[in-house]
Amino acid sequence: MPRSLWNGTIAFGAVAVPVKLYSAVAAKTVHFHEVHLADGARIEHRPFCSKEDKEVPRDEIVKGYEVREGRYVVVQQAEIDAAGGTRSRIIDVERFVAVADIDPVFYDKAYFVGSQDDGADAYRLLHAALARTGRAAIGRFTFHHREYVAAIRAYDDVLALHTMRFADELVGAKDLDVPKLSRKPGAREVEMAGSLIASMHEPFRPEKLHDEYREAVLAAIERKAEGEDIAPPEEPEPEPPDDLLAALQASLGKA
Repeated sequence: MPRSLWNGTIAFGAVAVPVKLYSAVAAKTVHFHEVHLADGARIEHRPFCSKEDKEVPRDEIVKGYEVREGRYVVVQQAEIDAAGGTRSRIIDVERFVAVADIDPVFYDKAYFVGSQDDGADAYRLLHAALARTGRAAIGRFTFHHREYVAAIRAYDDVLALHTMRFADELVGAKDLDVPKLSRKPGAREVEMAGSLIASMHEPFRPEKLHDEYREAVLAAIERKAEGEDIAPPEEPEPEPPDDLLAALQASLGKA
């Protein structure tokens, strides 16, 4: 059973919902270690003082913020926590918004929210109200020594919490180095592209999605461990079609 990462309270109006926070994902990334090519031993990275050019004990390492080049202000964790205010155990709900109004680009990490033993009734009430109205609660809280804006919504029989990116963290589309459109697509092209999209439409089934890259890497590692040489496959480079209508017609034929 997963352990809770954070215990606190969701507060909206005069209602308090004691909750626990759980991770909603389990990363399956293939992790590699740095090893010495000559003998296969693990490589260690040790902390060195750039001024004294010597290894530093862990108990002598503190947090420092660079206020100007080469000048650091040392801060203690207690000072950071004090600056964060009182949100370390409370998710203050500031407003409710329609879930459909939140662009997915603002979502960061996902968590599940469970009820504490003494908060089951309030938890069920909040879940039912969010599910019925199609809204998400937007609030702030401090987690892992950082303030987050969070969206809480009904997800199946539990509540899901998404930490969110702040607006100034997003790169604006106008800042991208992309070529300007030379022409607008024709009505026939748009119609055929819509037909192709419709022909490929199906209900979203997340269980059909799996990490094929990870599976291929692990299989290659297994083969190399057995002495097989791994050669990269030849992949053709896709090229933009010269005739969009012909490409759309061919795609519709295959679909």
